[in-house]
Amino acid sequence: MTLTTRKLGNQGLKVSAIGLGCMGMSQSYGPADETESVATLHRAIDLGCTFLDTAEVYGPFTNEELLGRALKGRRHQVVLATKFGFRLEGGKQMGTDVNSRPENIRKVVDGSLRRLATDHIDLLYQHRVDPAVPIEDVAGTVGDLVQEGKVRFFGLSEAGMANIRRAHSTYPVSVLQSEYSLWERNLETDIIPLLRELGIGLVPFSPLGRGFLTGDVKRAEDYPQGDFRRGDPRYQGANFDANVKAAQAVRDIASAIDAKPGQVALGWLLHKGEDIVPIPGTKQRKYLEENVAAASILLDVAQMASLDDALSSGKISGQRYSDTNMTTIDR
Repeated sequence: MTLTTRKLGNQGLKVSAIGLGCMGMSQSYGPADETESVATLHRAIDLGCTFLDTAEVYGPFTNEELLGRALKGRRHQVVLATKFGFRLEGGKQMGTDVNSRPENIRKVVDGSLRRLATDHIDLLYQHRVDPAVPIEDVAGTVGDLVQEGKVRFFGLSEAGMANIRRAHSTYPVSVLQSEYSLWERNLETDIIPLLRELGIGLVPFSPLGRGFLTGDVKRAEDYPQGDFRRGDPRYQGANFDANVKAAQAVRDIASAIDAKPGQVALGWLLHKGEDIVPIPGTKQRKYLEENVAAASILLDVAQMASLDDALSSGKISGQRYSDTNMTTIDR
């Protein structure tokens, strides 16, 4: 199958209905395998999964460099999204520190263009809101980069309502990228209605709950050192047990419709609106193909309601990040 496209926001951005999160090809979820990662990227393009998501901080730098190599001769076939905003020194990320000063945005963009081996970034996100820099200065700088031809569209990540409004009034925001999935519903009450009011698309990251919703999960301590899930509160202790129980509804519906649990989780997101494009991350072709096939999943009203209820906010145990990482979320 070849994926259809969806429109994200009112500024003209069109992307494949499912994207590909590339972070795991360089960090966070076990060892990297460049040969398989490049093959996965090429297979994604062949399947029409052409919305690729990376960031300066992934690696740092190595993920953008990987995409630059992999996309040689195929850059014109994809929509490339990358991000600025975390503070890096000496090639290392400085914890959760952020830096969205205009001069740093420009520096990051020039570096990203070089690493990605391209003359423009299709979608540029602020990775996390910087409380020390007015969001108007951020939006204005990205707007200038659009005028200069280095960037096509502006996005925010994990921004709250006030900053979304302020940014959008300075320069149009096409996309908000935030965690949203069956087991992380924090956007539903306020953020999603605001996005629809303003005409901004939504790109959910971790749409499979960092793998939890695929059904193929282990406890935090059973993952290798360096795997992000070792520190994920929802994978730990009693939280893990409660969340396995809540996710049984996903497995039950998957069994009923002869699908994978992860496909049901992605199908649920796709049914939530044409302005939503999830970016499940993978570094292997077999999982990419499963994810892309989720675009053909059909869920009826009763199945959607069952999933909504089984994994509602009060039924998921544990916060989605450690206390330190939660401080970067602008709510």
